[in-house]
Amino acid sequence: EVFAKAEMIVKVKEPQAVERAMLREGQILFTYLHLAPDLPQTEDLIKSKAICIAYETVTDNRGGLPLLAPMSEVAGRMSIQAGARALEKSCAGRGMLLGGVPGVAPAKVVVIGGGMVGTNAAQMAVGLGADVTVLDRSVDVLRRINAQFNGAVKAIYSTADALEQEVLAADLVIGGVLVPGAAAPKLVTKDHIKRMKPGSAIVDVAIDQGGCVETSKPTTHADPTYIVDDVVHYCVANMPGAVPRTSTFALNNATLPFIIRLANKGYKQALLDDQHLMNGLNVINGQVTNQSVAEALGFTFVEPKTALNA
Repeated sequence: EVFAKAEMIVKVKEPQAVERAMLREGQILFTYLHLAPDLPQTEDLIKSKAICIAYETVTDNRGGLPLLAPMSEVAGRMSIQAGARALEKSCAGRGMLLGGVPGVAPAKVVVIGGGMVGTNAAQMAVGLGADVTVLDRSVDVLRRINAQFNGAVKAIYSTADALEQEVLAADLVIGGVLVPGAAAPKLVTKDHIKRMKPGSAIVDVAIDQGGCVETSKPTTHADPTYIVDDVVHYCVANMPGAVPRTSTFALNNATLPFIIRLANKGYKQALLDDQHLMNGLNVINGQVTNQSVAEALGFTFVEPKTALNA
């Protein structure tokens, strides 16, 4: 009944198959979509001819992703909680306390990616007393990390050699890589996993975009971990779902202004008036309007304004 009557559907996670079947032409869908690694969802949205706007590709004046940021903050902070648990012996981990104790060295935490996820993960790990390294390919990001943590975090430029060296030395690896709209690159390979310390752990926060670890596969909060080559993998899709109260308030604070504009102006005028919101348009009238999604899945890319005026 809700889908039948509503002109705009606002969700948190991607629509399930049963929900996608209820979408109709001209209906607005505003939610996280993460289409690049999800061909079935993309095909269903194309077939529906709905107006599909993805939180994760809406931009801002600073080049950020304001609707992805709240969940990235939550997931980044949660990744250290999850990783600390995965290192416990009862979870087949190394049996290490993340921060160590006097006379016993702390765990070595390696964070791949210094964006919103990585920064929040580093903040939590430093707070718990871990030995923290952040890898990134942006010198500006590394400078920010160095200044923000006053040298308490090692900020290292990410090359293939540096990444391999750090991952093999790590007790806990956090995958916080993001290419907006696109599938995450597989930076940690099967060979890396085979040579990591037995009982070490990986938390692949990038799993919503396909994961940045070659051995990653989506898991659930009910069954969050599995083991490959003696390495504990935590790959829960929608990590913030474990803390729904915090996540809901954080997301609503960011999305509500956009929802009001879409409702008051109508989708067409709201998109034309705001290029940042326009960047969130992924599918409309059966056409793919996000270039990264089109390239990842082999669809023809159509400029958003062209599709909007068709």
